[in-house]
Amino acid sequence: MSRIGKKPIEIPQGVKVEQKGKTVKATGPLGTLQVDCHPLIDVKVDAGAGRIVVTNPDIADRERRALHGTTRALLNNLVLGVSKGFKRRMQIFGTGYNLKEQGGKLVLQVGYCHPVEMKIPQGVKVDIKVPATRGNDVPASFVLASPDKQQLGQFAAEIRKVRPPEPYKGKGIRYADEVVRRKVGKAFASGA
Repeated sequence: MSRIGKKPIEIPQGVKVEQKGKTVKATGPLGTLQVDCHPLIDVKVDAGAGRIVVTNPDIADRERRALHGTTRALLNNLVLGVSKGFKRRMQIFGTGYNLKEQGGKLVLQVGYCHPVEMKIPQGVKVDIKVPATRGNDVPASFVLASPDKQQLGQFAAEIRKVRPPEPYKGKGIRYADEVVRRKVGKAFASGA
């Protein structure tokens, strides 16, 4: 039995959750999201008690056990997204690298001969804290925010993929909490 799947999801104040069949829809201060639950898992929205309960009718079935915790996590992210939202902090290291938001696109200058333009998905907000790097000490930094955790993570991964951090100098785009393993460069031996 899934330990995470057994926990009921508390519905916070100001969030309205509705269920139609296997579709759960949540409306809150940050917007409206919905999740289509798997037919093998039972979901009950108890608006009176202010909670969502996810149950697994057959604990012997391996597929149902796998889906139990996943369904509960998706519903929890749904409720958290419309009430608090999700954020992803990112940094760009490298001399001369910069970024700007222009006409619904994120424009990155990260060492290529051309700027890289990425369309910002609907529902994702970009907050640029430091637009350009200052030497190797101060990176360019920005924050992505969205109520949809999956969409936010996908867009952050696509941005990072433009110029992943390299292991020698650490130049590139990375998550703020990411640790880049550095390699030692070539060591020149004194020749005789």
